[in-house]
Amino acid sequence: MNVGIYIYDDAEVLDFSGPFEVFSTANRLSNPLNIFNVFLVAENTGTSSSSNITLPIKARGGYNVLPHYDFTNHPNIDVLIVVGGVHTHELNKAAVINWVAQQDKSANVVASVCTGAFILAQAGVLNGLNVTTHWEDINDLQQAYPNLTVISGKRWVDEGKYITSGGISAGIDMSLHLVSKLVNIQLAENTAKQMEFDWRKNE
Repeated sequence: MNVGIYIYDDAEVLDFSGPFEVFSTANRLSNPLNIFNVFLVAENTGTSSSSNITLPIKARGGYNVLPHYDFTNHPNIDVLIVVGGVHTHELNKAAVINWVAQQDKSANVVASVCTGAFILAQAGVLNGLNVTTHWEDINDLQQAYPNLTVISGKRWVDEGKYITSGGISAGIDMSLHLVSKLVNIQLAENTAKQMEFDWRKNE
């Protein structure tokens, strides 16, 4: 299964590195091995004008990371994860919103971490669904997209194909849930144990 995680400048570091760690750890424990192909996707991986070096995405706190692919060259995505952070500039990028909407047509699962839910909502893929986001952004999401039902107090909300989570560490909880949903609960629990992570499941 191809797991594509969309990142951008000022993305929250744990929003993408947490899910990446979950799926890459699950790969080491799965039978057969490497059941997931997890990768980072950016809008573009523009190169420096003076060299052929790929420029990094600068996530929050100045954390530089090199995406594996951009919109033009990534593999087909089975599981799309859109992360949060300083997301507002992403909402005004037609190329980004159109890309998300296009991936939704072929992906089996579409998920968000934190304020990544705003990007999914802007792309029109969450219409009429129950969703969640970071606790600090619950009201803003509801006001901006009144056709959503925004739930507070949940680590993640699973609406079948569409799954949204709260902020930062909640994205790890949701990713473990995705492993349990896509493979089985045993692999998810083994992954959490290997990570020494206290998996907080929805009550």
